[in-house]
Amino acid sequence: MRAVVFDEFGDPEVLHLGEVPEPETGPGQVRVRVEAVGLNTFDGKVRSGAMETAFRTRLPAVPGLEVAGIVDQVGADVAGVAVGDRVAGPAGRGAAELAVLRVWAPVPDGMAATQAAALPVVAETSRRALRILDLKPGETLLVHGASGGVGGLATQLAVAAGVRVIGTASEAGQERVAMYGATPIVYGVGIVDWVRALTPTVDAVLDAAGKGVLPDSIELRGGTDRVLTLADPAAHELGVEFSEQSEHSAEVLAEVMGLVARGELSVPVAKVLPFADAARAQRLVDGGHAGGKVVLVP
Repeated sequence: MRAVVFDEFGDPEVLHLGEVPEPETGPGQVRVRVEAVGLNTFDGKVRSGAMETAFRTRLPAVPGLEVAGIVDQVGADVAGVAVGDRVAGPAGRGAAELAVLRVWAPVPDGMAATQAAALPVVAETSRRALRILDLKPGETLLVHGASGGVGGLATQLAVAAGVRVIGTASEAGQERVAMYGATPIVYGVGIVDWVRALTPTVDAVLDAAGKGVLPDSIELRGGTDRVLTLADPAAHELGVEFSEQSEHSAEVLAEVMGLVARGELSVPVAKVLPFADAARAQRLVDGGHAGGKVVLVP
């Protein structure tokens, strides 16, 4: 089958179209004919070789952690889903014509596959981050990367729970952060003073950007307690909690897809590109300036 492949580690130009064996379902899994694949910065870190110190990637490899598609094969011990159903979920080798899922949720009627493919990772990650920070109504949360996929969804969920959110973003993302119900500020030198001009107390910090903001975050919080990063490996040196991917939940994904389908949450899709443009797509993701999720389609 056709897939996006990289045979060596490097910049996005190592991505190309290739042929790989078709996957088969195991117990508790379904296989989908892929309609759309969401890309993430993690895909870029694996492709570059930056994650080799944490785990080994067998080459040739196929990127793509988020998939939406149509079920075409159902494994043993699977109930509640049938061939022909539209589902979305996390995948390990999603940027291919066929992908296997072990966690999935039905795509709501009327939701485009490109939108559904933008949600599996951000749904799990944003819910996990807010659970760890254990925010209460009336508290103030500082979110770095509040216009992005994970940061944007976490911002919206926190606001809906009665939390005051101050969100950092680029100049281009300021309007989106405000639309999410947060107070937007730009990244850069002076951020400590800018935040303190808005609030005397920061109860928690979520770093979804990984742009070297942890020292300022610790200063604003008054310590490392309730400072959480999803993206900055300097966390361990600074004594900050680094949250890595945990078990995906079909229930959480179904809930978030439903909220997006009803217009109660927004996870914008900025670019939809064909598999053949995977290098361009991943470069947009790696640069952090796409303005929303980047999705590949076969």
